[in-house]
Amino acid sequence: MDIVVVSRHVEIPERFRRHVEEKLSKVEQLAPTAQRIDVEITHERNPRLAERAERVELTVRDRGPVVRAEASASDRYAALDVATTKLLERLRRVHDRRKNHHHPEPLLPLDVRPPALRAEAPAEPEQTVLPLPTEPGVPVESTLGDSPVVIRQKVHRTVPMTVDEALYEMELVGHPFYLFIDSATRQPCVVYHRHGWTYGVIRLDAEVTTPPAP
Repeated sequence: MDIVVVSRHVEIPERFRRHVEEKLSKVEQLAPTAQRIDVEITHERNPRLAERAERVELTVRDRGPVVRAEASASDRYAALDVATTKLLERLRRVHDRRKNHHHPEPLLPLDVRPPALRAEAPAEPEQTVLPLPTEPGVPVESTLGDSPVVIRQKVHRTVPMTVDEALYEMELVGHPFYLFIDSATRQPCVVYHRHGWTYGVIRLDAEVTTPPAP
């Protein structure tokens, strides 16, 4: 299993890379088929955010669902500790679910981006055209015109799933929402956290037109 460490706005010493490998050595026990772990270290330069200046994001690439965790702290070692604890807990959920045979076999990946996002569309006059991500999981950052606003985009491959499966995967990645294709209706949907232990589902009534065959 490969451990790939990348950094943003900071240089990572070899000592910390070795520490990362030691901390993540337990991952293979819970995810023996995992191909690699992506470790992203980000340093926040704003002094007002010193208490969470170091952010560590961990992503396990496996044949099943993507499992990730992240944490921020004033020290990257502390951020790594918290993120690793979260990651191992989520991996245990996947491990227990597989033992109970509740997790379905993965289907072939499906690119659910609408056709307009798969091909370049002509830009209207005076309209800001943002570069689109092309490689799944690799973010693309761009600024909004002349403003300091930074927009980070990612494209993810997915498979149709039920609401229950979408909630399960949302908890694994630690996000407050999860975008998916409903396997029953084929609608683009979003599940999200509401207050307490309740969840919400938003469905898009979208028409996808298929161009005529040549």
